This record gives sequence, C-alpha cells and structure tokens, in this order.
Amino acid sequence: MQQPLGLAVPKQVYVNFMAEISPHTTEALTACLADLVNKGVKEVYLLMSTPGGSVMHGITLHNFLKALPLGLTIHNIGNVDSIGNAIFLAGAKRYACANSTFMFHGVGFDLQNSIRLEEKFLNERLDSIRSDQKRIGSIISERTKLPAAEVERLFYEAQTKDATFAAGCGIIDEIRDVQIPAGSPIISLVFKR
Repeated sequence: MQQPLGLAVPKQVYVNFMAEISPHTTEALTACLADLVNKGVKEVYLLMSTPGGSVMHGITLHNFLKALPLGLTIHNIGNVDSIGNAIFLAGAKRYACANSTFMFHGVGFDLQNSIRLEEKFLNERLDSIRSDQKRIGSIISERTKLPAAEVERLFYEAQTKDATFAAGCGIIDEIRDVQIPAGSPIISLVFKR
C-alpha cells in the first residue's frame, strides 16, 4: 500500500533494533521494514545490537534484508554476536561505533529437561550443527575478506573482535559514530523481556 498523496515520504528512516533473534523479534523487524517499503521509503538505516539467537530466523532475516528494494545501511551500535553477524552482513553499507564488538562462535544446541541421547539423535544434531555453521560461514566469507578457514577458526575459538578488526577484514566499511540528523524519523522496536 503506497503512502496517500499529499503526505511526504521521508527519504531515509532510522530503525533501532536491540534484541535477541527470535521468531517474535524477526517478525516485528520484517513487518516494520515491509511497511516502510510499502510507504515508499527509499533508504533504511538500521541501528543494531544483538546477542544473537535463532539460526533459522537469522538466516531468514539475512535473506529478507538483502531482498528489500531499498538502500540498507546497518550500523553496529553495541554488540553483534553469533547469528547477528549474518544479519549484519546483509547491509549494503555497514558501519560500527568505535567501541562496538563482533562475537563469533560455533553453532550449538541446548538440552532441555531429561533427554535421552541416542546415536541417531546425536548424528542428526551434529549434521544440523555442521549445516548451520556452513551456511553462516559462507555468508561471512562471501560478504567479507575473511577466507573460509579463518571463519572456521573464529567459530572454534569463540572470539570477540573489535571494530578495528571488522574494518580490516571487510565486515564494516568504516568505524564511525551514529549521527542522526535532526528531524529524521526514528522507529524503535521495543520487546517485552
């Protein structure tokens, strides 16, 4: 649905997303961005900080963000951890504040209650972990200067890297503070915890 005639559509909208990657937060962000596209917004500046979360939803969000018919800038304003890195790399332009970080680790799964571990179950889980790591690793390798072997090392060593590292390997285009021009529209997604 297009914006009604006579109402000015802002060229750029700032969206603030500081949350875990879950079904609820992913749906809220995709709905917000779809609404902006439908209103005719041409550029979105996504302010992002996330501890990571669901791999499935993170990969889905990465693909959705890359498909949007608008200019997408993503700015790390705190932490981009785990699957958040794949989401972050969907931005056409990527920045980070000087004191922000990027954390990498391998994929895992949580055991709930008393679960019986059998060979079939463990093989299925291991196959799923390897598949998810391969998908995340390929996104990182394709969208940065990091070779696959370096990405694999980051996963195994569970490393947190600073903005200088991110600039040096192409995760970000530049280290810089966020500067929101006065009067710019800002949407802040807020989630109950």
